[in-house]
Amino acid sequence: MTETLDPRQRRLRLIAFSLLASAFMVAFFHRVAPTVIVDQLRQDLNASAVALGWLGAVYFYVYTAMQIPAGIMADRYGPRLTVAGGCLVAAGGSLLFAAAGGLLAADAGRLLVGLGVSTAFVGLMKFNANWFDARQYARMAGVVILIGNAGAVLGVSPLARLLNWVDWREAFVGLALISLLLAVAIYLVVRDRPASATPDHGTTDATPREPWWSSLAAVAGNRALWPHFTGLFAVVGSFFAFSGLWAVPMFHDVFALDRTSASDYVTLSLVAFALGSFAAGWLSDRLGRRKPVIVAAAVLSLLTYLYTWLGPWGPGASAWWLFLAHGLCPAGMVVCYTAAKESVSFRHTGMAIALVNTGLFLGAAVLQPAFGWLLESQAVGDMLQHADYRRGLALLCVINLVGLAATLLGRETGGLGYRDDPA
Repeated sequence: MTETLDPRQRRLRLIAFSLLASAFMVAFFHRVAPTVIVDQLRQDLNASAVALGWLGAVYFYVYTAMQIPAGIMADRYGPRLTVAGGCLVAAGGSLLFAAAGGLLAADAGRLLVGLGVSTAFVGLMKFNANWFDARQYARMAGVVILIGNAGAVLGVSPLARLLNWVDWREAFVGLALISLLLAVAIYLVVRDRPASATPDHGTTDATPREPWWSSLAAVAGNRALWPHFTGLFAVVGSFFAFSGLWAVPMFHDVFALDRTSASDYVTLSLVAFALGSFAAGWLSDRLGRRKPVIVAAAVLSLLTYLYTWLGPWGPGASAWWLFLAHGLCPAGMVVCYTAAKESVSFRHTGMAIALVNTGLFLGAAVLQPAFGWLLESQAVGDMLQHADYRRGLALLCVINLVGLAATLLGRETGGLGYRDDPA
């Protein structure tokens, strides 16, 4: 976006960005909330560790499968219709999950939630490409992750404390209402481009003329995107698999911490990830380079998991520092989205971001149940031993090593990328 906005357009941009970012916050809340209600789900749904792993992962599987369709919709129909429709579906999924009497209904609810919220990130990033100057894109990507992780923070410690007053089912009914209100507000307020915000223009822009399958082939055939896909799969996928489901149970099973105390450590990692993402985007724009920030994130993330696996640590100062690193170190991977945008034509930005984002959620979808399988394969009765968690952490170390190798193969984009903005 290169045009100058008038004051009215700037106000509309701020309001629209806030609504779309709120939808993304809801997506993050759903992403991590299961780690807080694991004990209740075990009891209410009579679920094993593997079943809980799949319950957490079904969100990621459908989210992963929907990234390319979400990118196609964002490029063709615009962020407004794409995200508003997604919020409606998420509201229905949250209600179904809240009413679930067994694992089948709970899985179906999580599936619908993942289906709905899968549109939020790609739609928001497409909106940013349309409304913000290209030189601000990396820092705006950091802002998006910062805001989204605010939803993740709400889904851990605040949710754990809320559950002292309300049932987990009531909490998810409230979340369904929030999603419904966001759907209405986004449909009424958001405009896809600055040009469509003028009084004599419709609410959305014309869709791209290129067939979607041709666009998809062009994006999938772009070899510059696949190192970012793999890096996000390994590094950030590990972060969401561990912090999003297994970190709180680990503190409970290994160190006998209560749910609220354990969730505080995960909250710290989520806050660190949010702030680190913003800082990484700002640093990348300031340097005018992408690859050094991405590679540094992969190296530091690998070192963090190695220490978690092999190093001496426990509740207290060492765990605070460790979980600060768990969030801060992988945050630089947010720059992968900017590198992806700079590797494709402007009209393909939604699809390119969706493709690399697929790697992140595929990683989480694979690693959450894999971690749970490693736990249960060595469980004694209902007890999960420290050695079992070390097996899962060893897996994450190997995966992060693969991610590091991928980032080293990525190329430096370091600029504004294609400038064929049709605005």
